[in-house]
Amino acid sequence: MKKDNYEGRLNEDDGRNLAATGRSNVLALLDDFIYQILSIRRLLFTLFISSIVLAPVSIVLSTYLFTHPSFDRILNNQDDFGEVLEVLLVAIFVWSSIWLVIGIKQYKSIGSWNERFNEYLKDQKELEKKIMLKYGLSNEEY
Repeated sequence: MKKDNYEGRLNEDDGRNLAATGRSNVLALLDDFIYQILSIRRLLFTLFISSIVLAPVSIVLSTYLFTHPSFDRILNNQDDFGEVLEVLLVAIFVWSSIWLVIGIKQYKSIGSWNERFNEYLKDQKELEKKIMLKYGLSNEEY
């Protein structure tokens, strides 16, 4: 009977240790996830830069070609090249406009996320300082 009580106590202690370890693992996973999002944010910032630079260039170039006087001659040729070119230029204009809008939206979302991330880092540092002060830990031990 005593052996069963001892094993039960061990199982309870193990359960508590596993729960504490699980909580710390969840926090570590959450931190890793946040830092992974930070690296994705850099990729999204690159997307924003490319959309702000390349999309307007494509829009301007398409508009220039549409308004050029010799473009009418190409359209009036007997072959289908002018029609295909017209469809491609319209497609480039539409996709570039969409790309530009997506890039601006990404920039806005990155900006708000960056503010929240900086607040998170500040709160995390304050919490670490409180814990170190409460338990008398130094930076080397923690």
